[in-house]
Amino acid sequence: MASATIYLTFFFLLPLFNQLTTAVDAALPAKPVTQINSNSVLVALLDSRYTELAELVEKALLLQTLEQAVALHNITIFAPRNEALERDLDPEFKRFLLEPRNLRSLQTLLLHHIVPTRLGVSRWPNETTRHDTLSDDPLHLSANLEFVKLVGSAEVVSVEDVVRTDGIIHGIGRLLIPKSVQQDFNTRRSLRAISAIKPEGAPEVDPRTNRLKKPAPPVPVGSAPVLPIYSAMAPGPSLAPAPAPGPGGPHHHFDGESQVKDFIQTLLHYGGYNEMADILVNLTNLATEMGKLVSEGYVLTVLAPNDEAMAKLTTDQLAEPGAPEKIMYYHILPEYQTEESMYNAVRRFGKIQYDTLHVPHKVVGEEADGSVKFGDGEETAYLFDPDIYIDGRISVQGIDGVLFPSPTETNTKKSTESVTTVDPVKVVPKSRRGKLMEVACRMIGFSTCR
Repeated sequence: MASATIYLTFFFLLPLFNQLTTAVDAALPAKPVTQINSNSVLVALLDSRYTELAELVEKALLLQTLEQAVALHNITIFAPRNEALERDLDPEFKRFLLEPRNLRSLQTLLLHHIVPTRLGVSRWPNETTRHDTLSDDPLHLSANLEFVKLVGSAEVVSVEDVVRTDGIIHGIGRLLIPKSVQQDFNTRRSLRAISAIKPEGAPEVDPRTNRLKKPAPPVPVGSAPVLPIYSAMAPGPSLAPAPAPGPGGPHHHFDGESQVKDFIQTLLHYGGYNEMADILVNLTNLATEMGKLVSEGYVLTVLAPNDEAMAKLTTDQLAEPGAPEKIMYYHILPEYQTEESMYNAVRRFGKIQYDTLHVPHKVVGEEADGSVKFGDGEETAYLFDPDIYIDGRISVQGIDGVLFPSPTETNTKKSTESVTTVDPVKVVPKSRRGKLMEVACRMIGFSTCR
């Protein structure tokens, strides 16, 4: 009984469903029948001398769209010459158009060159007029005082180059780029500029557990380096993974090279420290290493002897190989000290031992005559010109003498190398001004230094 009821209901509703389907089909617009003959303007474009444009049309998958446009309209195509697409077009912009993800931009660009109206010579406007294109961006046609026809900013170089019953092709001198495509290109280029991948080192394996080491936590801006400064001075490639984060430079990193150049220039302008500045200029490896250390986040304090102190250096003091570098490293402290900090420390604690870059020797500082005296042997120096240069990373303090490691440290080192020691004969050599700079220049290959 139920099946009979369903059958009768379907029998009476079937005519009503057929009428409804017919009404809907009549309301919908009929799709145009795209039958392109061999004399069509589209076929002429693909077989014309505008081969670069024809190739882009095929890559943009626009053949079916253009067939429907030709079936509905009598079109006008503004075809850029091949030279405009081969040599005159920006290579980066052309690469952008040919990327698969930018297919929509390429289609918009090509449809911008097609007007769904037949615009021959007789209908070319004398004043600037706006014409819609197959894209969302319109074109403006005009003619200048010399009756040269213009499409936007491009000159029409071949008027009515190809004429067919369903369209016309005009040759133009350059590619027409709509604003929407230009905006997409600028946005993509800006994103590519800021989307650089942060370099990371290769994963490290812990030899004790044979497991990957956990990456170190991010370092806050301006914090001290994790490794000691002596590890960063080890021979070979730098152990620091990247420049230390800091306020200096365009990328918020410390620019150690510029800071070293700045303090050397300050020494020259300050006066009385020309010998020290010349040594730092000629010993390029020393200045380079100081710049590298500051760039990696380390701080330095330079005890700079003045010119009178440098003039007292003797030939015997510079006879040992590498003596200029050792003397300079002995005057560099791997910490940031000012006159106030050093004076407060020696007043509170008496003698203070400062580490130096001349490992393992240290510099002793103590209070004397209301100032700070460095050295505890015969070779001592007083803080003479305080705070010549202080920028938070490099501190330069002027002293009135050249410092050497104490005799006790030197004798201890010699006793470990040999059992029998002989007391050295004390010789008073003749002093020569600027001898340290002359020896340094000969080591790097210069005959004289001026």
